[in-house]
Amino acid sequence: MKESKQKTVLVTGGAKGIGRQISLTMAEEGYDVVVNYRSDEAAAKEIRAQIEAMGRKCLIVYGDMSKMEDIRGMYEKAFEAFPTIDVVVNNAGISSEVYFLDATEEMFDHMTAVDWKGVFFSSQIAAKGMIERGTKGVIINVASNQVNGCWPRATIYGPTKAAVCKFTKNAAMELSLKGIRMVAIAPGYTDVGWEPGDIRLEAAERLPLKRFATTREIAKGVVYLASEDADYIVGSMLTIDGGATLPVVAANDFV
Repeated sequence: MKESKQKTVLVTGGAKGIGRQISLTMAEEGYDVVVNYRSDEAAAKEIRAQIEAMGRKCLIVYGDMSKMEDIRGMYEKAFEAFPTIDVVVNNAGISSEVYFLDATEEMFDHMTAVDWKGVFFSSQIAAKGMIERGTKGVIINVASNQVNGCWPRATIYGPTKAAVCKFTKNAAMELSLKGIRMVAIAPGYTDVGWEPGDIRLEAAERLPLKRFATTREIAKGVVYLASEDADYIVGSMLTIDGGATLPVVAANDFV
């Protein structure tokens, strides 16, 4: 799905995990890349070297997605470095697990600030920048298959991702009038390099496909949604979870 016009993508949380693979795969597709990072500058520098080795340009930008000044600063630097930002992937997020009765206000505020507030204002600032520059851009929000299913210890995370999904629909309706598409992607369990023995690995056998997604499979979904092939997709959420949310537990042969 090579694009004929040179384009730039900005990926929040783009130095590690799924975001890292999105950054690399978009570069493979011919995009210049703005990689936002918060906690691992070394990983950001490493990915910059990989992207530049492909012949693409790469800017790495520190920014805490829970802080408005960091979000604004990230876009200021991005628009200084590149004439347009054509695609934004709001990938940065945290997924701390906590039972409802053990949740604290601090946990609630932190997770919703990164996973929901950060997506909201990153999208707003990106859209304003696209409109000012006449860019028919695409904004892709990373939600979760927890929008469609319930996991334990996710009474903050799950509803926060549901908010991202609903926000995507509402904002997409408005932004489509400006020539900007907003869509969402919902990964399920994804192998981001968990160590052998990690308890989360046990879930693979309970999935219909008996395995987790690869980060490349998620990234390829982003590539498609960003491409002209997806021009008629607005406000929708693409779930990539190997059918994890299909079985009904009460009559589930997979469990």
